[in-house]
Amino acid sequence: MPMHDWTKVNAGTYHDFHCSWLTELKNALNRGLLPNDHYAQVEQVAEAMIADILTLHSQDPRDEPEEEGEGGVAVALAPPRVRITESIEIDMYAAHAKQIAIRHVSDDRIVALIELLSPGNKSSDFAFRSFVRKALEAIDRGCHLLLIDPFPPGPRDPRGIHGAIWEKFGGTYDPPPDKPMTLVAYDAGLVRTTYVEPIAVGDVLTDMPLFLTSKRYVPVPLEESYLRTYGGVPQRWRRVLEAR
Repeated sequence: MPMHDWTKVNAGTYHDFHCSWLTELKNALNRGLLPNDHYAQVEQVAEAMIADILTLHSQDPRDEPEEEGEGGVAVALAPPRVRITESIEIDMYAAHAKQIAIRHVSDDRIVALIELLSPGNKSSDFAFRSFVRKALEAIDRGCHLLLIDPFPPGPRDPRGIHGAIWEKFGGTYDPPPDKPMTLVAYDAGLVRTTYVEPIAVGDVLTDMPLFLTSKRYVPVPLEESYLRTYGGVPQRWRRVLEAR
């Protein structure tokens, strides 16, 4: 099923779809895509970051993989199949600048985040800057990040959300005019690497990598989960989305 134009519907309708899609993604990850020592949860607050989906590393020894490196896909063996891959090497001294770390008492550390953008993320200068800052802080803390942006660039992100984030690391990105929306995965290692898939209304969604380490990732089934979620959209709004 192709990606729809979600600017056609009101904020409440997209919010309903947004919440349902996150649940489908979380369930898909927890049904066996993630290794035994990882799990996903929706809308949990941790370390001053609010993410749509958190992938957490379990400290329970019963969840440890049987062999070293079990779980996920090795980047060296199966690089993510996206249109654009770029890397920027980070100054090691800057990356290790001292800071005060606040840790959660549960001892379950965050290793990756998934963010599904909403119009509210771009609705004001404050909201947009807050989102970009949150993404940068997550990456700087070593949290791998997958962003799904089903909305075209606007006045606050003329180069798209990835362009706004990537320029903070010294890179540049201009979305193709015919594919203005973006799927992007960030490997948060010292060599920051992005895997970008530009998309447009009508495109089938490709599976995107969610990195667990800089060497391993799991493919997130965006198209399959989107299909399941769209099946629950009321007919009243499906007619709007599917109108030519």
